[in-house]
Amino acid sequence: QVQLVESGGGLVQAGGSLGLSCAASGTIRSIYTMGWYRQAPGKQRELVATITSADITNYADSVKGRFTISRDNAKKMVYLQMNSLKPEDTAVYYCNAQITRAGYLHAADYWGKGTLVTVSS
Repeated sequence: QVQLVESGGGLVQAGGSLGLSCAASGTIRSIYTMGWYRQAPGKQRELVATITSADITNYADSVKGRFTISRDNAKKMVYLQMNSLKPEDTAVYYCNAQITRAGYLHAADYWGKGTLVTVSS
């Protein structure tokens, strides 16, 4: 089995910073693209940022210049550093990874259960 577990959410004032972490565990052969998505109340889940195994990053326009995604392949972790937070960043943040399990040929999408980030005005 494969699990993704997020940590680091919480309450922060507008203009503040918060860091999220996500750890992958289980019978993993390879991890490809990892990313963060978020879902605000009443809205669809949306991409925040992704990072490939070659460290190529992609960001939603709404977070460019404020958020930074990074990964540690040895630790099987992905991080999201969020600066200059705005009330509209309030959402449940989900970790996502494309993972090939040991003994399998193809990668599958895995999701964490999410961590709540609340930005107060």
